[in-house]
This record gives sequence, structure tokens and C-alpha cells, in this order.
Amino acid sequence: KKGCAVDVVMASEGYPGSHSSGEIISGLDEAEKAGCIVFHAGTVKKNGKYVVNGGRVLNVVALAPTLEEAKAKAYEGVSKIHWQGVQYRHDIADKGIRHLKAKE
Repeated sequence: KKGCAVDVVMASEGYPGSHSSGEIISGLDEAEKAGCIVFHAGTVKKNGKYVVNGGRVLNVVALAPTLEEAKAKAYEGVSKIHWQGVQYRHDIADKGIRHLKAKE
């Protein structure tokens, strides 16, 4: 496929050290409706709801024609997903975007 992909890892509170677990995750459907693909890593389904069950909880992936568009779309998806103590990096794809701009 032509284009770019950006993957933002969403982690539980305390990761990479001792991490929390059991928090209910909301917004997964909304992130997918925003055009993202959500891969589960540290989750488990209990009573019909996804809950945190690991340090690296979710990967939110977006595809787009440019790296800037893929980044914006991925972080839009991330903004839809919530649980107590969620954390993620805010600079994913920045280095690549700087590199591409330097080549212009």
C-alpha cells in the first residue's frame, strides 16, 4: 500500500514499571469510527467490557496519504479512548515529519 502509517501505544499507569490493571476501557468503537485500527495487547474482556490487563494495553494505528495526516488521525483515535491512568507518548512520528521536511 502507498501512504503512511502511525502507531501510538497506549499504556497503563506505572508502565514500564509496575503497572495498574482492571480499569475499564471506553471509546474503542469511537476510535474505529474515526478511521483507526485498534490492536489489543494488554486487555481482557470481562462482563462484556474490555479492561486493562497489562502494561502496553492498545496500539492505535492510522493510515493516510502523508505522515502528518496519519499522525493527526492516530491521535484523533487516541483521544476517543479512555481509562483511569492511561498514558501515551505525544511525539510519535515527529522525527519522521522533521526528516521529510528537511528533505524538501
